[in-house]
Amino acid sequence: MPCRFAQLVLLLIALGLAQPSVANTPCSGAKGGIARCDGPLFVCNDGSISGSKKNCSASYGGSQAPLKAVGGSTSGDCPCGGGTLCVGPRGGEFCMTPSGKKSYRRK
Repeated sequence: MPCRFAQLVLLLIALGLAQPSVANTPCSGAKGGIARCDGPLFVCNDGSISGSKKNCSASYGGSQAPLKAVGGSTSGDCPCGGGTLCVGPRGGEFCMTPSGKKSYRRK
C-alpha cells in the first residue's frame, strides 16, 4: 500500500509540472489589455505604458518611428499615446496617464 501511495504522489506531481505555462502578455492583469501602440511601446487600457520589452509596432504592425522625448516639459505635453515622452530631471522618460500619474518607459 505505501508503494502505491508514493506512485500516486509522483503521478500527481508529474501532472502538475506538465501543465502548460501561461506566458505573460503586455498590459495583462489590472492594466486591462492593450489599447494601442505608441511607436514601440504598448499603451494599456488604463492609460499606462507596459513594461514589456517587446516591440508593439513589430508585433501588431503600424509605425515603428521612435518616440520623441521632450526634455523638461510640463506633464500636459506628453499624454500616454500622444507620441511624445517627457524626460524627468534624472533622465527617466515618462508619459502622463489619464488619471494624472506618471508612467515610466522601461530602460
